[in-house]
Amino acid sequence: MLSKRIQVLSPSLTMAITSLARDLKAQGRDVLSFSAGEPDFDTPQIVKDAAIAAINDGFSKYTAVGGTPEVLKAIAGKLKRENNLDYKPSDIVVNVGAKHSLFNIFQAIIDEGDEVIIPAPYWVTYPEIVKYSDGTPVFIDTDETSGFKITPAQLKAAITPKTKVLLLNTPSNPTGSVYSKEELTALAEVLKGTNILVVSDEMYEKILFDGLVFTSVASISEDMFKRTITVNGLSKSVSMTGWRFGYFASPIKEITDAIVDFQGQSTSNVNSITQKAAVPALNGLADADIEIMRAAFERRRNLAHELLNQIEGISVLKPEGAFYLFVNTKAVENDSMKFSQKLLEEKGVAVVPGIGFGCEGYFRLSFATDDATIRDGIERIASFVKNYK
Repeated sequence: MLSKRIQVLSPSLTMAITSLARDLKAQGRDVLSFSAGEPDFDTPQIVKDAAIAAINDGFSKYTAVGGTPEVLKAIAGKLKRENNLDYKPSDIVVNVGAKHSLFNIFQAIIDEGDEVIIPAPYWVTYPEIVKYSDGTPVFIDTDETSGFKITPAQLKAAITPKTKVLLLNTPSNPTGSVYSKEELTALAEVLKGTNILVVSDEMYEKILFDGLVFTSVASISEDMFKRTITVNGLSKSVSMTGWRFGYFASPIKEITDAIVDFQGQSTSNVNSITQKAAVPALNGLADADIEIMRAAFERRRNLAHELLNQIEGISVLKPEGAFYLFVNTKAVENDSMKFSQKLLEEKGVAVVPGIGFGCEGYFRLSFATDDATIRDGIERIASFVKNYK
């Protein structure tokens, strides 16, 4: 009874592992979960206060489909102030989280047979949305030698007459890799003279380490600005995952207009209260809270990276951003699903198998949790690896 397009979708391994860990906990099992891509901090008080004020003021009616004038102005201001990007409010559409932004974008721009280049490892949702939109994912494999980043030569080799989109994610989920301005400039040179669009997922832009400065893909050149759809939101940087606030910006009017029409026939506007709550965060009023979270993530990264690399048989690069470690287990077990299931069953540690990100022989560990849990969990992983059969 199901449509063909719905049957092409695979379940999210991230959500599946998180759900299983939650079920085991409910059964009384001692489970430590490192699977969810979610900050463990509370939403900043200034954001919550704005939401409470909106509720008390009765701001509970429909808004414009693409977002209120106030929130669109705040996003445009943020993109100019922080990313040096000149978008007009009319270039921006607010969505129910960045995942919704991506879904709407690919529904609007992809026809059957169009190819979307996706660097691997990739966030689990990317190829599923492309397939659902009748597109064809084309993967470029990366590994530790390149810092899990594609090269201009790889990009050039992957382009065909059917290529419609390059999908970039920086900082990356699951690897934490970050493209430098120079690396993005080199990729931009490959795209010159083509009609290929770039969809840039920049959700983790504010979670950077070691003094790195973020470069937005669209800021590289006028050519890149004209071809790039910038996707972002507040879920990760402002710890607002449950609020569901994402957005995209593009100077291509036919794309933004089409997506507003599409959204108007599906979800309509984002929750009105969430839009009010987002404004102070977008205007920089939660920056002190964001820095506290970022600094904590950097400290946790250092701790988890050091402890994991002490375990014989596994290794992990030090991520430059986001809050994940992508751990290489090939010397112990290449079957990432087998490794992760046994780890959960035997030691009560939940991680996400690398196969879900298109890369066998790895698992993703989220360090968005407290130091004690990190220490305990990695001690269990060390014991598991030492006695692995």
